[in-house]
Amino acid sequence: MSVSPDKRRKMESALEQIKKYTVVVADTGDFNAIEEYKPQDATTNPSLILAAAKMPTYQPLVEQAIKYGIANGGSEEEQVTNAIDKLFVNFGLEILKKVPGRVSTEVDARLSFDKEAMVSRARRLISLYEEAGVSKERILIKLSSTWEGIQAGQELEEKDGIHCNMTLLFSFAQAVACAEAHITLISPFVGRILDWYKENADRKNYEPHEDPGVQSVTKIYNYYKKFSYTPYTTVVMGASFRNTGEVKALAGCDLLTISPGLLGELSQDHSAVTCSLTPQGGV
Repeated sequence: MSVSPDKRRKMESALEQIKKYTVVVADTGDFNAIEEYKPQDATTNPSLILAAAKMPTYQPLVEQAIKYGIANGGSEEEQVTNAIDKLFVNFGLEILKKVPGRVSTEVDARLSFDKEAMVSRARRLISLYEEAGVSKERILIKLSSTWEGIQAGQELEEKDGIHCNMTLLFSFAQAVACAEAHITLISPFVGRILDWYKENADRKNYEPHEDPGVQSVTKIYNYYKKFSYTPYTTVVMGASFRNTGEVKALAGCDLLTISPGLLGELSQDHSAVTCSLTPQGGV
């Protein structure tokens, strides 16, 4: 007996429905979560790597990184820096065994206002991946969306063919600057924008379509689709979600990077999800 389209949709989880419209990315350093939810890509950051590195399962990766840092010598600070870079790459390499797409690896945010330091560190991370046999095409280097970070991203994209993911992005102006610099991808922070409004505005509760973070990403997405920077079209990956309502409200965005907790909620949610963002919506 055939199942009607409506019943079939009800049987599908919200996560399965979103995957039809959007590339789903796991925002985690936990390999088990990546295996469970089967995203296309994965993103990491120092906080996520720290959380994963504390798990006994991943101690061999930590120990290997420490040995690498010591073996490369230099001052104590240089050894620590080399060990951290190696740790980030170790996690990235393991993640790439679990996803068919790309992993994002972040440059130290303390370098956010030093263009040359960011470029140097990015090249260093890519060299570590290449030494392990992984092409730079499977890596996105995460840079802060400061003026210096955007200039670093432009140089890496144009001179080195290193694809970048601009993070710590909160404004339309930053998004436009990234597109004009021909950056591969941006990660506007939905939840942190909402956090600011909750802290600074009288209103504390927002429906998903009223959420300031959702509205910000929608505006950026529509602008990008209307004013395509072909052949250097920057894509949008919504990030830093606080609830599943924000995620569902941005179905159709180029990519969405989602924490394991919210991925779990979406996999148990069988309500209907509609595609909110389309390339035609920006025209």
